[in-house]
Amino acid sequence: MIEGLKPYAGAAKPAPMTRTSVINIPWLTAIPEHWKVVRAKGLFSARTERARPDDEQLSATQAYGVIPQKEFERRVGRKVVQITQHLDKRAHVEPDDFVISMRSFQGGLERAWARGCIRSSYVVLKPSPETQVGYFAHLFKSRDYIQALQATGNFIRDGQDLNFNNFSLVDLPLPPPDEQADIARCLDHANRKIDGFIRAKRKLIGLLNEQKQAIIHRAVTRGLHPDVPLKPSGIPWLGDIPHLWEARQVRRAAAFVTSGSRGWANFYSDDGLVFIQSGNLGRNMALNFSYTQHVRPPSGAEGERTRVHRDDLLICITGALTGNVVHVDQELPGPSFVNQHVALVRVRKATVRPRFLAFALRSEIGQGQFKTSEYGGTKQGLGLGDVKDVFFPLPSLSEQDAIIEHIDSSMAVFTTAITRTEREIALMQEYRTRLTADVVTGKLDVREAAARLPDVIDGSAEPISEEELLEESEVTEEES
Repeated sequence: MIEGLKPYAGAAKPAPMTRTSVINIPWLTAIPEHWKVVRAKGLFSARTERARPDDEQLSATQAYGVIPQKEFERRVGRKVVQITQHLDKRAHVEPDDFVISMRSFQGGLERAWARGCIRSSYVVLKPSPETQVGYFAHLFKSRDYIQALQATGNFIRDGQDLNFNNFSLVDLPLPPPDEQADIARCLDHANRKIDGFIRAKRKLIGLLNEQKQAIIHRAVTRGLHPDVPLKPSGIPWLGDIPHLWEARQVRRAAAFVTSGSRGWANFYSDDGLVFIQSGNLGRNMALNFSYTQHVRPPSGAEGERTRVHRDDLLICITGALTGNVVHVDQELPGPSFVNQHVALVRVRKATVRPRFLAFALRSEIGQGQFKTSEYGGTKQGLGLGDVKDVFFPLPSLSEQDAIIEHIDSSMAVFTTAITRTEREIALMQEYRTRLTADVVTGKLDVREAAARLPDVIDGSAEPISEEELLEESEVTEEES
């Protein structure tokens, strides 16, 4: 990716103590001899200016930094909630400022790319003249820095927001200005290469998923016998279905459809009940517990109706992943409940196999009913009534069993290829994380490598979005 990287010549010196180091997180143990460690508030100050009358509304995103809300909508292809009240109380932002947002304890600080305003609860940091913002943009998104920031408080359990005091507790490394520029240049170059690799792999996964969708759609709308007689379904957009099948709504196949409580978010905890969010709904129709949120609600408030059991169906009903469907056919990590972003469908097994219904909802006919023509994309919110109203073709139970077996066996080769490709992406992401951490903290010397990089930037592709990289991410934009 970048040739010629090597440790700095000579022994590293211990990171010097600042006046706050006794209460600070000792995340910098050693730095190159010619680097400094400085107090964060010595390099950045809190910008206190309120929004100007002509300020454009900005969005704080983990994928793109702080950008105009209209630009965010263009990049993700969907509308977001427009803020229309109390704009004068919002915070003014200048290009190359940094913003501490509600998710900074998870994903670091965001660089501002445009002038405008942002919600007043965010902290806007103004860089001093001696800072190269490109270097600090990488530092503030590095794993080691984020871990140090997390150690300044328990943000999930205590419901805290990051503030300037938290930021001030984490001392910062300070290379010479020209070296800051070299580091930014090298990491920008590496990220362009990595993003290109990941985008190509994501394109391959998209093609494989299209093949899977074609198999699912054909099986759940026509069955396994190509010559079976057809009949009108009675629903114009559904068309003909096999003559022994019927068209049925989810409401007539489900024992009940419900969703979780928003109030449980007030009881986040380090352990306790598992709080299943839309980010836990994997794209492969299985739950993903790589990230697990726990809650400890008051005794008696568990809401047994929203507890997840084997063979339940879970559907994302808000956000960018609206319409994503999971069939719970795996062991759960403990008592698990859905949150307000997830609908729980418990089927009547005497009528429909849960996995067949999951395939039907994952098919074009199911996903098409989760769409809206208002913006030409997926709805950003489904009601439980929308879920109940979905129509699907229903064969006999024996034919459902045969279709399930056919789909699972036919998709196995595609699933294997997708799993292998996703692993390649994960390894490249791990490489990016380690490279960034080693470079911004002075473990690797980039000066010679930077001198060999081409002067012309090889392309201007947008960074990989969170939806492409982190399917477990529930939201990518914090203004909504």
